[in-house]
Amino acid sequence: MAIDPKTQVVGPVILLGAPGAGKGTQAKRIMELYGIPQISTGDILRANVAAGTPLGVKAKAVMDRGDLVPDELVCDMVADRLNQADCARGFILDGFPRTVAQAQWLDGYLTTRVFENEAGKGLKPVVIEIAVGYNQLFKRLTGRRSCSSCGRIYNVYFQPPKVADTCDVDGTALITRKDDSEAVIAERLKAYERQTLPLTEYYKAQGTLRVVDGDRDMSEVTAETLKALENGNCL
Repeated sequence: MAIDPKTQVVGPVILLGAPGAGKGTQAKRIMELYGIPQISTGDILRANVAAGTPLGVKAKAVMDRGDLVPDELVCDMVADRLNQADCARGFILDGFPRTVAQAQWLDGYLTTRVFENEAGKGLKPVVIEIAVGYNQLFKRLTGRRSCSSCGRIYNVYFQPPKVADTCDVDGTALITRKDDSEAVIAERLKAYERQTLPLTEYYKAQGTLRVVDGDRDMSEVTAETLKALENGNCL
């Protein structure tokens, strides 16, 4: 009898990848198949601040001073979110950990964490890096154009409109977001590489890093991503 994926213990999943690598798409497909939540540190922070929780009040005070929220506070918020019922069989971490110190904290947290059954005790994270070449990423990001009227997204390299710079749906002139300029994108990609290299080396040394070729068709990327999960913690 086939096992229902939505009853499996998946454990912690960490998705790494540069902007434009397709992490969001893969996270959505994992969520749909296994029924586990995607946890974003940005969402957690905003939710705590909006709700006025004790952690949110502390974080807001830090941000109001123009400072970065310290690791200790971020980790406390993450722990609070991961202890909620929808994370009982596993979760996908998006934007966390960002540093080796955060990864070490997560390792410590997971040694005490019991998932839905005893077989899931102390599971190590399955770390999947969606690897895409620099030139491909650059085209994916700088080639984006959007319609200010209907919101449809195009890419001049991979999914161009029928008429240049014009929306297929309503004929509105397409726009380029300020964040998609070549200078901004180049700096974002360089910053990601500087920040993430120590993290990938950390997980590589632990033997938990799996690299998926993100330059291929999206369905092939999904198939390899799911295979990495099945060979990891799925119980």
